Formats: sequence, structure tokens, C-alpha cells
Amino acid sequence: MRRLTTLLCLVLIGGFLINNYAQFTEPSISFTKTSYNFGNISELEGIKSYDFEFINNGSQPLVIYDVSTTCGCTVPEWNREPIAPGVKGKIKVTFDPMGRPGAFRKPVTVKSNARESTVNLYVVGLVTPKPKTVADDFPIRMGRVRLSTNHVSMMTIFKTQVKTEKLEFYNDSDTALVLTIKDAPPHLGFRIEPERVEPKGKGVIYVSLDGSKDPDWGFTMDRVFLTIDGKKYLDNLLAVSAQMTEDFSSWTPEQKVKAPKAVLSEESFNFGTISGGQKVTHDFTLKNTGQDPLIIRKISTTCGCTASEPDKLVIPGGGETTIKCTFDSRGKSGKQFQTVTMILNDPLASEMVIRILGTVQSNGK
Repeated sequence: MRRLTTLLCLVLIGGFLINNYAQFTEPSISFTKTSYNFGNISELEGIKSYDFEFINNGSQPLVIYDVSTTCGCTVPEWNREPIAPGVKGKIKVTFDPMGRPGAFRKPVTVKSNARESTVNLYVVGLVTPKPKTVADDFPIRMGRVRLSTNHVSMMTIFKTQVKTEKLEFYNDSDTALVLTIKDAPPHLGFRIEPERVEPKGKGVIYVSLDGSKDPDWGFTMDRVFLTIDGKKYLDNLLAVSAQMTEDFSSWTPEQKVKAPKAVLSEESFNFGTISGGQKVTHDFTLKNTGQDPLIIRKISTTCGCTASEPDKLVIPGGGETTIKCTFDSRGKSGKQFQTVTMILNDPLASEMVIRILGTVQSNGK
């Protein structure tokens, strides 16, 4: 029994010594601090930096092979050469506060051949935002006028709906001016307040979209010209976009029972690999398994290379139509992914997307 006890003690002592020997024959990285607080800094102060100092406490050369960050605003610099035992080093971390107001805590991950293979460092602080300028509030310049945006998005709008959004503008000149919108389509309305804007004054353009007057469906985009003191400038374009949809919420139970139901023969077609310049055509069958007529309100494609030609736009209950899609590979190469989108009067599938994919080989390959 005494021999067994002695043997166990020797094994434990041997394991302890081997473990400690292995530890002391490895490189070891020890940082003076693993977090640094820059405190309050202004967005306009420019780049800030701090040196995280460390020492190799091991008995073998230390190699730091990677230092990574999660943000382009934080950049590390370090010596990639082996660091001898007992020698000190540093990792310089710079932080750019521009465009990043508010509190921050940025991690810096250090990977090496040390016993502590991964160490996380942190730079923290609070960025005070720079004072806003006219250019910040009104970044779009159109001659003597600055606008908050040149694109008004109505988001989703029903055909039965009238929706109004606004954009603000600023008179960036030394004389008063009058803004107007001419030649707008019937479904768009504009109201500008005030009618006359004094120098360095502000105003608002109210944009209204009447869905019942817009003949288009799905994603729509209109462009109008902003005139200044009656003069039309071709560069002064305002865009108004919307996703025009049908409102099925008012349908009666009887209408829902008789509603059209769209069923595609297939949702995608893979044409495989073709040579550049080739055209590929494929027919999709669209069936109406409902009772009331199915109406194809609009067909749009991702680019001009995919054309769709339905043989009819109104499909009676129980009927079907053919959607002929042609992919023209001229000017294309590599993997292709094109879509054909259909807007329908099916309350359960008002939008259907056909996918066309494959690979185009460049000529000579």
C-alpha cells in the first residue's frame, strides 16, 4: 500500500513538473493593460492612437501573426518579426472618430504562438459629434438650392391611396428665389412652401402620389424637373418612387372564394453553360386555378437581356397562358442570375418571380 501511495505521488509530481517545464519553454505574451479609454474626443480631432505594451515572459521567441479589428475605423500596427524572451514590444492601435459620433468600444484581437494564443484588447471612448453645417443638412446641391434629398420614396402604396411625403430645401444664395415643378404626371402633385424663399431661408416641398391615377404597378419611378425662377435645368432632377400594390383588405368573403389563383409550372430555369452571344428561350406556364379571371398587371425584368412575352394578359378561371422568356448572353460572362417579376390580381400571390440562371462562357474559353 505504501509503495502504491509513493508511486502515485511520484506520478503527480512528474506531471506537475512536465507541465511547468512545457509552460516555461513556450513564449508568453503579457500586456501592461488590455483596455484603453480615449475619454471624450471630438469628431473633428482626427485620428487618435495608443500603444499597447507587452513583454515576452516565455523562454522561446514570440511571433504575433495576426491582429484584427471589426471596424475600418480601428487600425493596428505591430512588429511581425520574432520577439526574443524578456524583450518588450507594442501594438499601436489608431482610431478615426470621423463619422462615428457616440460611445464606442472597439475590440482588437491578437493572435500569436504564445501560450495565451488569443488576447483581446479594447479601445473605448465617447465621440462628440461635429457641429452640423448647411451641407450636412442639405447635401444635394441644385444650382442656388440645396435639398435634403433628391429622391422621395413613398414606400408601399395602394392603388386606392393618396400618400404625401416631404423634402426640405435651403436657399444657398444671396437673392430670393421661387421654386416650381413643371410637367409633372397627373398622379403626382407638388406644393412648395413658402412660394418665395428669402436668401439663406428654408422651405418644404410636399409631394403627393395618387395611386388611383397612376397606371403603373409594382415598383415605379417618376422623375421631374425642379425649376428655379422659371428656368428649367436638366440636372435638377427629383425622383419619386413607390411600390404600387392592390388593396385586397376590402374584399368580401364571396370575392375571396372566387378569387383567381396563380400557379406557375416552375419557378426557375437553369440553362446550364452557354457560349457568349447565344440566346436561350424557355416557356413557363401560368395557370389560373381560381374562378375569377387572373390579370397580369405588369411584367418587369432585371435587365434588358431578359424579355418576357405572355400570349394573353387576362386568364379565365381554369385557363392558362405561356410566359416566353428569352435570355440574350451578348455582353455577358460568368454566372448569371436574372429575374422576371409579374404583378397579379391574386390576393395570395400578387407578385411572382421567375428566376433564370446559368453560366456564360467568354468567347475563346
